[in-house]
Amino acid sequence: MILGLSISAFTQLHTIISLIGIAAGLVFLVALLRGCWLARWNLVFLVMTILTSVTGFMFPIAAIAPPHIVGAISLVVLAVALVALCVFKRAGIWRAIYAATAVIALYFNVFVLIVQMFQKIPFLNAFAPSQTEPPFAIAQGLALIVFVWAGWRAIRRPV
Repeated sequence: MILGLSISAFTQLHTIISLIGIAAGLVFLVALLRGCWLARWNLVFLVMTILTSVTGFMFPIAAIAPPHIVGAISLVVLAVALVALCVFKRAGIWRAIYAATAVIALYFNVFVLIVQMFQKIPFLNAFAPSQTEPPFAIAQGLALIVFVWAGWRAIRRPV
């Protein structure tokens, strides 16, 4: 039991939170790339992304694994994003710092989503059962390229 939920129910909750965070982050990122600031979408993205990382640490663990490392790094990145947004109001260099950290946090969630999809979806798992095969590397590489490009564009936008 985690927070009064079975592990299965908690896993579903964690997954829903993650997907909401990714969806809100993608909406926010597209708007940001178009020069628009969507405050509510940004809030949903930040809250759900923080909850994703926090709830990820609530699962029973035997040892520290890559998801824990990604979650810890994500929380550090999100802390910097919150400082840039809430303390410095994205003024001056903090606008670029916020854009970069928001994109990095969203990328981490998408990175984990790709891992989970290749683990859990039989069609994808057939192409990369150990996640060392080219289809997995291509999917992760394309995601990285897209997010590096989006981060660069978001930093250069005056929003």
